[in-house]
Amino acid sequence: MSRTIPSLPIIRAAGASLAIVAFASVAQAQVPADMRSEARLVLRACSADYDRLCSDVTPGGGRILACLKGHPDQLSAACAQMMPRAQSLRDRAITAGVAPK
Repeated sequence: MSRTIPSLPIIRAAGASLAIVAFASVAQAQVPADMRSEARLVLRACSADYDRLCSDVTPGGGRILACLKGHPDQLSAACAQMMPRAQSLRDRAITAGVAPK
């Protein structure tokens, strides 16, 4: 069984989370490990939703998170459950200076 590695656009999509912001930012190396780990959880939960609903959204500045949150009735249960966590993660990334406002 082979495992597919997510492409950079998919990783950014989770940036419905920090992944988007962290991997797209200059401060990538400064992102704390716990935040990267949490971003991966959001990625796993929301990558299919991103592909289906927000793949045309330019990553950065919280746009993908806003797009996903703009489709609450169309999100998978797993992604919908992660939305508060994704928002909290984005807020923490901004406070830590590893994501643009």
